[in-house]
Amino acid sequence: MLTFNYCYRIYPDATQQQRLIEWMETCRRAYNYALGEIKDWCNSRKCLIDRCSLAKEYIIPADTPFPGELRQLNNLPKVKKEYPKLREVPSQVLQQAIKQLHKAWDYFKSRGFGFPRFKKIGQFKSLLFPQFKENPVTNLHVKLPKLGTIPINLHRPIPSGFTVKQVRITRKADKWYACINIQCDVSVPNPRPHGHPIGVDVGLEKFLATSDGVVVKPPKFFKALQSKLKLLQRRLSRKQKRSNNYEKQRLKVARLHHYIDNIRKDFHFKQAHALCDAGDMVFMEDLDYRVSAKGMLGKQMLDAGFGQFRTITQYICWKRGKFFGVVDARGTSQECPECKGEVKKDLSVRVHDCPHCGYKTDRDVASTQVIRNRGIKLISTDGLSGKETACAADLPGVEVTQNHPSGETPKGNNQEILKVIWGGPTP
Repeated sequence: MLTFNYCYRIYPDATQQQRLIEWMETCRRAYNYALGEIKDWCNSRKCLIDRCSLAKEYIIPADTPFPGELRQLNNLPKVKKEYPKLREVPSQVLQQAIKQLHKAWDYFKSRGFGFPRFKKIGQFKSLLFPQFKENPVTNLHVKLPKLGTIPINLHRPIPSGFTVKQVRITRKADKWYACINIQCDVSVPNPRPHGHPIGVDVGLEKFLATSDGVVVKPPKFFKALQSKLKLLQRRLSRKQKRSNNYEKQRLKVARLHHYIDNIRKDFHFKQAHALCDAGDMVFMEDLDYRVSAKGMLGKQMLDAGFGQFRTITQYICWKRGKFFGVVDARGTSQECPECKGEVKKDLSVRVHDCPHCGYKTDRDVASTQVIRNRGIKLISTDGLSGKETACAADLPGVEVTQNHPSGETPKGNNQEILKVIWGGPTP
């Protein structure tokens, strides 16, 4: 099963916008009420069996079952009789809000932390329409229940053979988007290792460096607009909350954040396509960037968005038939890509100069070459035996990019490591 999510800009009129905002607020209240039932049930089971708390006590009968997902969904028709406001929202959209809560609850139980929180006003920003009898999308409009047709900018058509499964309406600042989930009953194999390998290393001084010697400077999206954002947020702090002027200023701050997010994502997609144009196999480090984002340089790490960039690169490689792999990140900057010897360097040393073989190049480029070598060694395993292998330097389109001090081809076991899977039959 092949599944895609296509995001389009939609343009609801003032009446439709007001109705969508009211539906989000109703779903938020239903979400909070369902979460309150879960918290009350859990708190009623916290006290000791032989005594009660002096501060407060939740009086719930001992035989009361846990308010699970199915029980709360079955109670929705009864609650609609008491609260007619719930009838304005499509029934399936309201059910999805309850299902969203229980997904968070299951996730909390599986990992042991991250209890679901109550959502404040304005924090519920999407509505999910999970089912359609017929295709709701045309070239000019998207048709939603109880809303009618909404103009849509279908900048790319839905591929033939795909059916629309779900539509999620999202509000970002004052703009509205429709994220359309489409599916096709086909099986697409993952790309196999082939062609020219490229190692990619990301960092703060250089956004990325490749084993071919390409270096990209960090654009620093947030830092470039930080002064403007600081001014807008200062003005927002002086407004009276929930007033009309406060809402106008809040939208200005939200628009700027949305703009920063768009230019960052656009840059990531362009760099991912550039990597696919340069090679057939892309290898990156297997790092958890969330840990780095909590350190002293957390703002710079979040501004670069390395985790999003790796995810986008993996998707673009799959879409264009390029192989993508992750390798162990330990010691990539402390190893020589030619002789595999250990070369200790501090962060202040930006040049790799191996005392064993004399190989000298940029520190980040040397690290990417180590990543490339590890990636090639990772795919050249016994599990892929039976295929003809070839030296990467002998493959079509592969150029020698290392700069040796003597101008000669460096010696060592690098040629033995650079082996890639060749798609031909065994001779």
